[in-house]
Amino acid sequence: MITQSCKDSLDMISVNDFRVVDRIPRIMNVLGVLSEFEVAEQDDEGVTSPDVSKPRRIIVANQLPIRGHHNEETKDWFFELDKESLVLQFKDGFPANSEVWYVGLLKVDVDKKDQDEVARLLFYMFRCVPVFLTADQKNKYYHGFCKHYLWPLFHYMLPLSPSHGGVRFDRSLWEGYIVANRIFANKVTEILRPHKDSVWVHDYHLMVLPSFLRKRFNRVKLGFFLHSPFPSSEIYMTIPVREEILRSLLNCDLIGFHTFDYARHFLSCCSKMLGIDYQCQRGYIGLDYCGKTISIKILHMGIHMGQLESVLNMEQTATLAKQLKEKFEGKIVMVGVDDLDLLKGISLKFSAMGRLLEMRPELIGKVVLVQIANPARSQGKDVLEVEKETTLVAQQINLKYGYKGYQPIVFINGQVSTLEKAAYYAISECCVVNAVRDGMNLVSYKYTVCRQGSPVLDRALGIDESYPRKSFLIVSEFIGCSPSLSGAYRVNPWDVGAVADAMYVGIQMKDEEKHLRHEKHYKYISSHDVAFWARSFDLDLERACKEHHLKRYYNVGFGLNSRVAAVGTNFRMLTIERVAAAYNNTNSRLILLDYDGTMMPQSAVDKTPRSEVISILDCLCSDPKNVVFIVSGRGRDPLSKWFSPCEKLGISAEHGYFTRWTKNSPWETCSVAMDSDWKKIVQPVMDLYTETTDGSFIEKKESALVWHHQDADPDFGSCQAKELLDHLESVLANEPVVVKRGQQIVEVKPQV
Repeated sequence: MITQSCKDSLDMISVNDFRVVDRIPRIMNVLGVLSEFEVAEQDDEGVTSPDVSKPRRIIVANQLPIRGHHNEETKDWFFELDKESLVLQFKDGFPANSEVWYVGLLKVDVDKKDQDEVARLLFYMFRCVPVFLTADQKNKYYHGFCKHYLWPLFHYMLPLSPSHGGVRFDRSLWEGYIVANRIFANKVTEILRPHKDSVWVHDYHLMVLPSFLRKRFNRVKLGFFLHSPFPSSEIYMTIPVREEILRSLLNCDLIGFHTFDYARHFLSCCSKMLGIDYQCQRGYIGLDYCGKTISIKILHMGIHMGQLESVLNMEQTATLAKQLKEKFEGKIVMVGVDDLDLLKGISLKFSAMGRLLEMRPELIGKVVLVQIANPARSQGKDVLEVEKETTLVAQQINLKYGYKGYQPIVFINGQVSTLEKAAYYAISECCVVNAVRDGMNLVSYKYTVCRQGSPVLDRALGIDESYPRKSFLIVSEFIGCSPSLSGAYRVNPWDVGAVADAMYVGIQMKDEEKHLRHEKHYKYISSHDVAFWARSFDLDLERACKEHHLKRYYNVGFGLNSRVAAVGTNFRMLTIERVAAAYNNTNSRLILLDYDGTMMPQSAVDKTPRSEVISILDCLCSDPKNVVFIVSGRGRDPLSKWFSPCEKLGISAEHGYFTRWTKNSPWETCSVAMDSDWKKIVQPVMDLYTETTDGSFIEKKESALVWHHQDADPDFGSCQAKELLDHLESVLANEPVVVKRGQQIVEVKPQV
């Protein structure tokens, strides 16, 4: 008989109760780590998947939305859905007829001998595909690279020393991160129907997973959402494997961020490191990459309204809220709920409370700060130091300002249920969220909804249903939810005095003002919940992939630098064999060769061609069937000098303005003699922008003047180029010239 649990009305399934089930999809009978192969040039072919007709979304996250328990006496495993898990809540935003499957780690360790059995059970009952890592793999991947290298760095903590800011880059941890991501990719491969399913990858734990999936399945619908901040380019560029991570993310069709700041930093990194600029079109941001448009999504996550409202309607919540109200009778309660880690700013919050009581001694005995500290998600010396410091600050303030029957800071350090948190939110006049850096932080959202109350809660607290709801939020400027809460009091968490002032404002503010702020926040939060967020991302992913079938795809590059080049359906890749055959079967050939970037690397400082290049050109020119030309934007003088050994080589200089068929033939121009007086106007203007833009320079040609900014800061150089273009167009309005902006250049040349 299958055991059932009354808790949250969720099924608890025992492995022993399920051994008789044998109708498991064939692919799931071969669980475990696939061999270390890469599916090359198999465009979505050769992968067997369960035959399920419904549309399917595959959610890939670090952890599955599953709670597990192992009975040591009976040796049985019991599992249930974790209703508080974010990835489980996505389902409410997807179409009703779609299936949602999950890939991730379990929160509990499973012995190797039980892994196949547990995997079959989780797949059949919950459509969950567990990823099993060894202890060493998990330590390197999660505790090593993710939590002690990437997480601090993405939150602006550089590893300047081993004791501050996490660990420094370790190649073995990076390799462990890659191995874990590949194992995740193998699990996705087992269940993926590449032409039908969409895959949604979550957070910094799995940033190289897109490369593995895209290389195997060129047309898979692939989205990624980053739940943490994306740091500024100055921080991100310190990562030794920065380009590998960027290129892997660009293998997605849609990349999501909570705020524009995070997206802007990502786009800046793409521009500075990969030379890829973004464009805005009809409200969407896109990056042109290898023939594809990678869409950028900016929308913050929300909370699950129904789940929180159901908690507020529970009698247990109402009873506890009533008890807390009686306990703090006659006092103004402020609340904070944070994880116990370096960046949540709990000790700074306590210091602000101390400053408030120091500046306003009349509030002693009248105001209380209740701080709930959730257990840290990582382990290590830094967590212990934060806990020690936070406890010490709270004790010092309580000792200085407290007395018998009154503690200004109530520090609850440990696991607290959602029900208890909701009760604390409901009785608190103010919520303080002053993390020094956080990706989103939904505490302020949950507080606002709890202050809205419920019929059951209102009766317990003696509040009339028509009574105006009120709340007051103090939020850090450095957290993702801050831009969406326009009625909140924003603070710099490092400025203890400013936070103390904000607390006093919240205490003294009139109820009418608090009501207006609350109504504004509640209306926004209730309409932008987690279902709205998931639905919006899902629709944008479909939009980003709508042209997949209109293109052909080719794998380019190796390892994590691999990407998929998208071309038109009529495109055919040239092979050496085809070119050689066409060459040998032709009696008259015109060969046009570019110089910079083709015959000579763009990064080369000395642009003089090598002797091997001259030898090859001589060989081509010696064939009477060939007419060979160098076509370049460079002037005729340097080209003549560099290619003087090639007697029969033709040169087209300054983009065809000057042409010479052989070394001894005269130069031909494409127009009659021109008036160059316009250069006297252009030169001073370009000089001005060159002086003010480090890395820029002017290229002087006989037919044109060109301002280059490829060596300048990408953002500033682009801004200056736009200004220069406008400036030149205005001063040259009556001159017979054309002002053009090209790739990292602004060019002025005669009208032809």
